[in-house]
Amino acid sequence: MKKLHVVGAAIVEGGKVLAAKRGESKYEYVAHKYEFVGGKVEAGESERDALVREVREELGAEVEVTGHLVRIEHTYPDFAIELSVYFCKLLSEYRLTEHESLCWMPVSGLNAEEWAPADAPAVEKLKTLA
Repeated sequence: MKKLHVVGAAIVEGGKVLAAKRGESKYEYVAHKYEFVGGKVEAGESERDALVREVREELGAEVEVTGHLVRIEHTYPDFAIELSVYFCKLLSEYRLTEHESLCWMPVSGLNAEEWAPADAPAVEKLKTLA
């Protein structure tokens, strides 16, 4: 089974986290679910560098990686992922480019069931810090 090394950005401001909603997907278990902005770590790239690049690609924004939240291993029916979620601070404006929608959700009211299954443990961890 294919295993992907991915990173996600927990962008938290004023008690709210930036949630990116996925659109249609060939993988029904993540279609229309929220996720942290991010993506695959490329060969020779550090997790932090990958996260800065992915946020730039997905939001057209610059971020500063400020700390590590959690590392998760999750197996989907078609592939497995190792996900590292980092706290990030927005340094610029952002825009919707790849997702169905973006919204700011209160951390204290997050519902892990609305998120991609691999992201759910990070959502739960984030709630404990609120």
